[in-house]
Amino acid sequence: MTASCPFEATRDDRKSAALAAERITVEPGTRVVGSLAFARELLRGTATRQAGAGATGEVTGDPAFTSVFFLDGEPHKRKRQAIVRFFTPKAISTRYRAVMETTTYDLLARMRARGEGQLDRMSFELAVTVAAEIVGLTDSVQSAMAQRIQATLIGLRLPRMSRWQRPFGQLLATFHGVRFLMLDVRPAIRARRAQRREDVISHLLDEGYPDKAILVECMTYAVAGMITTREFIVMAAWHLFGDDALRERFLTGEDADQIAILEEIMRLDPVVNMIARRVTADTVTASGSVTSGENLVLDIRAANLDEAGVGECPHALDPDRARRTKTAGSYLSFGDGSHRCPGAQVALTETRIFLDRLLRVPGIRLRREPDLCWADELMGYELRNAVVTCDRS
Repeated sequence: MTASCPFEATRDDRKSAALAAERITVEPGTRVVGSLAFARELLRGTATRQAGAGATGEVTGDPAFTSVFFLDGEPHKRKRQAIVRFFTPKAISTRYRAVMETTTYDLLARMRARGEGQLDRMSFELAVTVAAEIVGLTDSVQSAMAQRIQATLIGLRLPRMSRWQRPFGQLLATFHGVRFLMLDVRPAIRARRAQRREDVISHLLDEGYPDKAILVECMTYAVAGMITTREFIVMAAWHLFGDDALRERFLTGEDADQIAILEEIMRLDPVVNMIARRVTADTVTASGSVTSGENLVLDIRAANLDEAGVGECPHALDPDRARRTKTAGSYLSFGDGSHRCPGAQVALTETRIFLDRLLRVPGIRLRREPDLCWADELMGYELRNAVVTCDRS
């Protein structure tokens, strides 16, 4: 122990590290960046462009109707500025917080009536409901929509399929995409053509987006706002149930302290493990250099453990770490720079509200820890079958 490290040097609070080390793969010829400072410089600079998850080259379609995820430079900046109003603290407090609280109340009431609940199912229902409110996917049955969104993820597996599997995989991806379009996206579009609302689909209609482009945006937001948030809620719950002192601090702390705890959990067990980039210009930064044409992977896990940036005992869960290092508590868990996750505060707020209410339920306990699985298509962990029990109401 040292004065700056209040934990034993060998302490390791990570839960997904061993599985990630076993399953994460990097394409040959790809350079891995694990330095927090260097990764931040690259993400905040202009020498790299999006890569991976379909962003494999220059944008070939009309940038006006291309998802903000795949854009860079001025086109990205303009689109980002146009949607930022849906993710501001004011929007969260005035529009989405009520949805978060109402959905949490309903979920926990059902759990108390049964005396038990499955965490990944509850967290997914919450994440789907909140993201659907932001996007505007509110004109279909959301439980069925959640299943259809999950099915569309097969499209992310296509690059890993063999040559003979790929045609069938493409057919399935098209089928699930069309089903999501017809049963969820188009009903929302029709409702908003009749009357605009304060949501993303209404904004896209104002911008003249065709249905296919709106579908792409909805699928992008679905993965970012629903799939990843589900995993983080369960991971945070797993940490809190397993540490009495941490749980007590969470329940007695102010909102800011609760957020600090959640960000520290995400630093240790980030849902997104890697950010792919392609270098478009030779660049030298304070921490390193890159060469045009290089393919990069920014290793979020390694960067979040970089002692030069996060301090000593990087494997220990320390909610006061960010305050001591005078930096953002999530480090690179939500990315950085122009492509930093716009919904970061939404995810943190809904997780904080749900877990605060969950942990106060009389008799609540974690009866079964989650199964720790891996999703190759997202290169991230999945947590399934965690069961909580409580006193029946």
